[in-house]
Amino acid sequence: MTPAPLAGAPESAQEAGGARTLVSLAWRESRSTRRRLLLYMSSISLGVAALVAIDSFAANINRSVRAQSRALVGGDVSFTARQGWTKQTDALFDSLGKTGVTLARETNFASMATSKAKGTTRLAQVRGVTQTYPLYGEVTTDPAGRWADLQQRRVALVDPSLLIALDVAVGDSLQLGFASFEIVGSLVNVPGDPGMAAAIGPRIYIGDQYVADTKLLTFGSRADYEGFARLRPGVNAEDWLKAIRPTLDSARVRSRTVSESESSLTESIEQLANFLGIVGIVALLLGGVGVASGVNAWVARKIDIVAVLRCVGATSRQVLLIYATQAALMGLLGASIGAALGVGIQFFLPGLLKGALPLDVQVQLEPVAIATGIGLGVWIALAFALRPLVALRRISPLQAIRRNVNPPKAPGFDWAVWMVNLFIVLTVVGISATRANAPREVIGFSAGIAGVLVLLLLSAAILSRVARVSVRAGWPYVVRQGVANLYRPANQTRSVVLSLGFGAFLVTTLYLVQSNLLAQLRITEEASRGNLLFFDVQDDQGLGVDSIVRASGIPVIQRTPIVTMRIALVNRKTVDELAPRRPADTLSEGQGGGQRQRNAQRPQGERRPSGWALRREYRSTFRDTLFTGEVLLAGKWFGATAPPEGKPSDEVSLESDIADELNVALGDVVTWDVQGVRIPTRVTSIREVNWARFEPNFYAVFQSRTLEKAPKTFVLLAASDDQKAGARVQNAVVRRYPNVASIDLSLVRKTVGEISRRASLAIRFLAIFSLAMGIPVLFSAVAATRRERVREGVLLKTLGATRAQIGRILVSEYTVLGVLGSLTGLVLSFGGAWAIMRYVFDRPFTAATGQALGISAAMMLMAVAIGMLSGRDVFRETAMSALRES
Repeated sequence: MTPAPLAGAPESAQEAGGARTLVSLAWRESRSTRRRLLLYMSSISLGVAALVAIDSFAANINRSVRAQSRALVGGDVSFTARQGWTKQTDALFDSLGKTGVTLARETNFASMATSKAKGTTRLAQVRGVTQTYPLYGEVTTDPAGRWADLQQRRVALVDPSLLIALDVAVGDSLQLGFASFEIVGSLVNVPGDPGMAAAIGPRIYIGDQYVADTKLLTFGSRADYEGFARLRPGVNAEDWLKAIRPTLDSARVRSRTVSESESSLTESIEQLANFLGIVGIVALLLGGVGVASGVNAWVARKIDIVAVLRCVGATSRQVLLIYATQAALMGLLGASIGAALGVGIQFFLPGLLKGALPLDVQVQLEPVAIATGIGLGVWIALAFALRPLVALRRISPLQAIRRNVNPPKAPGFDWAVWMVNLFIVLTVVGISATRANAPREVIGFSAGIAGVLVLLLLSAAILSRVARVSVRAGWPYVVRQGVANLYRPANQTRSVVLSLGFGAFLVTTLYLVQSNLLAQLRITEEASRGNLLFFDVQDDQGLGVDSIVRASGIPVIQRTPIVTMRIALVNRKTVDELAPRRPADTLSEGQGGGQRQRNAQRPQGERRPSGWALRREYRSTFRDTLFTGEVLLAGKWFGATAPPEGKPSDEVSLESDIADELNVALGDVVTWDVQGVRIPTRVTSIREVNWARFEPNFYAVFQSRTLEKAPKTFVLLAASDDQKAGARVQNAVVRRYPNVASIDLSLVRKTVGEISRRASLAIRFLAIFSLAMGIPVLFSAVAATRRERVREGVLLKTLGATRAQIGRILVSEYTVLGVLGSLTGLVLSFGGAWAIMRYVFDRPFTAATGQALGISAAMMLMAVAIGMLSGRDVFRETAMSALRES
């Protein structure tokens, strides 16, 4: 160490080269402790890795979305109709084609695909496309070049999985409804079509002009009619669409530009990235706690050196700058290591999510994400390191000869300490603001983190107080000594409880969130009783399908009628009066999430009915009983008070979410347009529906006599334990009624299980990250009092204590610390997981207590193991070396 630049140089020279001198001195002075300081700073490495991986991959996806948006959407503008194209829309599209606009159409519907030669059937997604489809991108087939054949004759291109399921090959015939198609190849890649979708129903592409030959699109059949437009170069899609939107609206055709679809996709990606980023931020803050604990131990080793620096002329400000520079440099190195690890994870993620995304993600380095991760890592490392470093200002030159163990405490108010505390608070608020979507979320996140830390510190203080008054003379000596260590001077109760509790809180919260999300996808026992679903059964086919199924010895569990309808009036106000039509209202069902979230954020008195909920097509049913998957939240079920024979009922039961979207309550009147006939109804009950059940669920349920004479179709649910018997029944029904589609729900459950597995892997990956981060944090917390620990161990050995006794003392102390820290974190995690499920995912929370207790026990054992591992110095130290160091 060379202090001359501080003591001997003129003041002007010191000012001229002050920064360079301080950095140089900081680097030379750190030679003996760089590895130790880097270990403390490594607490933030995993947090930085998580942030860099999440932000980089999100940026990769967004860039890929922008590059492939037209292929994903299908064109510059897309159109969707549920009722088919009318003469009005056909005339409009014909006129647009004459202006240089290229148009393509696609008709999507579900159908049973049958191989007559093999006698096998499988539910498939049939897509009839026009000659110009796709407008962007290129379809790859095997053999190559077969796409053009679709428009020349009655042939089909199918998913490879369908060939396996039906035991057919290229060249065989495939029956769709009343038409036969030759299989001329299999699909390799279709722009904008995720491979995961084929797991529910394999895709079959045919020429659009041959759809009518199947005779499958009859009354009640569900189909989507999509159109795509490629505009001339330089034409603004929004302005172009604005001119024709009134015609499209009058024909009930939804329309979207590529920029609207791109915005919707990127918004969803950013929301997911922000949620995962919050987890990374919490992990980074946990690392900050480890930095503070480790630097506190590191500062204790520097007291003598700081005193010598003061003796040779260094000011308290210069001393603080020297060690703050060291902390910043080591923080930079730790954050850089984390960024490199995050980049590696980023390149690993596409393989994990392969087939689940509707686009090819081009993975590349994201300098902004890397720089942001490193910057946040250094910032948090420095912010939390400054808290113990400010104590160095109070070390006087006389400390070199007095050799006090700790720097003297500041008398009264210390403005520097409070400024550092404020700096840490502002850091937490500022970082949370970069991840939150609204000020309320910033306040909630910051308050939640602060509340957790305060409660952990409070529990540590209570533990010290309880330990002081609870020690009994009759206890074994090693237990008394271990408990006494919790309240002795320079104890580590606060640092260990804070680090362990915060780590347990984060890991358990992640697990509870994962458990609840997967529970939403998990099929209940009641739902698993049926596995064969027959749908699109016409009114005059219901009894015939029922008899075929029962004749095979397979019981029919449910026979559910379905009636299509729309809302005409709500409390005598029209749909356009309640929600003037806007572009956002053209979204299809299930795509109104953004509007739904904005509506939920409004105060109750300011909410308005959602356009998508008012304008969507409802598929409703009628019955007099409440199903086991439904819970009555308000009102009275109408089955108990059915009207007299021949008198129609005006009662309807609404699902709770759709009632909120329509902004209706008990007693409100909703008038339905049931295929041209208006039926006024009164809301008499609100239900909660378990949508995870694999059986028909409905937003609106009517009393039986209201709709029993309306045109309807049926859905039948049957249960078969024998897969081959189920396949024979499906074949028999399709041969008799080609328009009827069926699906084996066990295949869907398998797909849902695969999705659940991938979601579980992603969340567990974050949980493992957090658990791994807890290890260096705990090491740092334990190291903070290493010197006191060694002195006590030497004293005990001098007094005759054996290694076994000292080990049992450490076990007693760390067991109590581990139990308190892990259990406190466990209790707090229930609140954190509930808040995430309630306010982020808008789902109910269920406490997985048993598994959470298992995590808590694992964290406690980890605390004991780390405490014992760090206590090796106590066993190795001799009395002479300890006296020499004193």
